[in-house]
Amino acid sequence: MTKVQVVLVAVIAIISASFGFQQINTLPHSISVQSDSLTKSDSIVRPEWAVLYDSLHLEEKGLSEKAFRYAWFGFQKMKLHNPILAIADFSQSSRNKRLYVIDLLKKKVLMNTYVAHGRNSGEEFARKFSNNNSSFESSLGFYKTLGTYQGKHGLSLKLEGVEKGINDRAFERAIVMHGADYVSESFIKNTGRLGRSQGCPAVSIMDSKKLINMLYDGAGLFIYSMDQKYFKSSQLLSGLTPLEENHTLGTPDPALYTSSK
Repeated sequence: MTKVQVVLVAVIAIISASFGFQQINTLPHSISVQSDSLTKSDSIVRPEWAVLYDSLHLEEKGLSEKAFRYAWFGFQKMKLHNPILAIADFSQSSRNKRLYVIDLLKKKVLMNTYVAHGRNSGEEFARKFSNNNSSFESSLGFYKTLGTYQGKHGLSLKLEGVEKGINDRAFERAIVMHGADYVSESFIKNTGRLGRSQGCPAVSIMDSKKLINMLYDGAGLFIYSMDQKYFKSSQLLSGLTPLEENHTLGTPDPALYTSSK
């Protein structure tokens, strides 16, 4: 090999080494940027209510994330002493199991079953709501459970509507949770929907005693529908904005609950 060839080979080696060094330094930089991006994305903390919604698989059970978020928010503002929350999702067909009973401390779905709406609220779907006496319509919003009594439907659970102008006539309207024979799968098969009440959130006779024992004395009930008039009127939901979706609303404090059950 001549001196010229030796020099040429040396120059090529130097250029290759230099190029390779640049490539090695460039590639990891590109990877590290992608890694940082993933880390930042993964570090976004989901709100407590959203984590619970996912862990309870409520979407698979038919309850919308929006309905659960409203229920969670209002329930905490009510500051009840019983950590059991029932959600009646009247945006769903009455053919669905649209009543969800959740223990917020144990983070467990206690029951998912059928619930009826008022006869004048609609047929298969509840579309109209009222706080008026003799309307035979359901009232939306938040309720506090009270004591029980034996009525014409057997064991029944008294409800106190806590939203003024929305459901605060529930007690005088005798809106209670009770068992009814028109809340059953056989009724759905025969008519294509559940039967309807005079405004009460009626449940099946088979489930009624168990449900009432779960909810008795100071639990919460939220009757939900996609009704914009309600959302604009509800004081319990007045602080809830789209921005809240990126912030935790907190975990229920066990010290707040002193259920006597």
